[in-house]
Amino acid sequence: MKYEIDLDTYATFLIANGNRYSGVEMSKALKEKNHAPAHDSISRWLLEQTFEPSDLWKHVQTRVNMGSSLIVDDSTLNKQWSPHNELVDFHWSGNSHKVIRGISLVNLLATHTDECIPVDYRVYEGKKGDTDKNEHFRAMLDVAKRRGFKPPYVMADSWYASLENMKKVVMLEWKFIFGLKENRLVNEIQGQYVPVSSLDWTKKQVRKVWLKGFGFVLVAQIVFKNGDIRYIATNDLSLTEYSGLSRLSKKRWTIEEFHRGIKQTTGIEKCYSIKKRSQLTHIFACFVAFVKLEFKRLKTGTSWYEQKAQLVRLGVTQAFA
Repeated sequence: MKYEIDLDTYATFLIANGNRYSGVEMSKALKEKNHAPAHDSISRWLLEQTFEPSDLWKHVQTRVNMGSSLIVDDSTLNKQWSPHNELVDFHWSGNSHKVIRGISLVNLLATHTDECIPVDYRVYEGKKGDTDKNEHFRAMLDVAKRRGFKPPYVMADSWYASLENMKKVVMLEWKFIFGLKENRLVNEIQGQYVPVSSLDWTKKQVRKVWLKGFGFVLVAQIVFKNGDIRYIATNDLSLTEYSGLSRLSKKRWTIEEFHRGIKQTTGIEKCYSIKKRSQLTHIFACFVAFVKLEFKRLKTGTSWYEQKAQLVRLGVTQAFA
C-alpha cells in the first residue's frame, strides 16, 4: 500500500529535522516505511494542497484563551537566493536592516500569561498583491472579533499605529497599546500641536494628550538600556502609572520571540520549491509544526529549542549504540 503524505506527517518531519527540509530529505527519512514516498510525490503533495490561513484556527481554537492580548507584526522570510520564486518580492528585513528578496508575513499572536500562540496570518505579496499590510491587520482583527476574542489590548509597533487602525480597534470596542513614531503630532494645549518627542520627558511619566485626528490618548517615552528611545500610546486612559504601561507594552516583544522561534525550529524559510502554492503549503505546515512545539512547551515546560535538541540527541545516541 502506498504511503500517504499528510499534514501531520509533514509537520512532524519539520519538527524532527535539523537543517534539511527538502522532499529528498523527507523521502530518505521515511525510507524504512513500507512503500516510502519518492521525493517527487512529496513535491506534488505540497503543490496540490489548498490550506488557507483560516485553517490554522482549527489547530489552536481549543487551546487558546479568548481573553488573550492580540499582537500584530510582520516578518520577512529570507529568500535572497530564490530570484525565480513565485511568492518572492522585495521587503524590508529587520534582521538584515535592509530591503531583501523574501516572503513577507503579517502575523497575529495571542498571549495571555506566557502563551505564544499564532492564531492567524497573512502573506503580504508586495507589488504582486492587492492588499497592503494595514488592510491585512484590520482583516485579521475582524476575524478575531467574529471568533469571540475579547482581548484586554491589541498591540503593535508604530508601523501599524495609523489613525485608521486605531479607529478600527475602537470600533471593535477594544483597547490598544501601539508604538508611536516620534513625529506624530499631539497637543496638551488646544490648537498647539507638537511632535510627541518634543514633550517634556525629563522624568518617567505618562502624559494625557490629544492625538491629532484621533482624540485623547496616554503617551509615554520608553528608554532602553542601549539608549534607544521609543514612544507608546494607548486609548486606555486608566493606565496612568508609568511602570504599568511600560510593563504591558513589553508584551509586544513576545511576537519577536515567535518570529525567531518559527524560523529556527520549523524551517519556514527553507522550502526549495519556486511554486507559489508549494510555498504556501510549506508555510502553513510550519505554523502547524510550531503550534505543536508551543503546546508541548506549555504542557512540559520544555522550550521549542530543547525539544529540537532532544530529537538530535536521540539520533546521536543511536549512532553510538
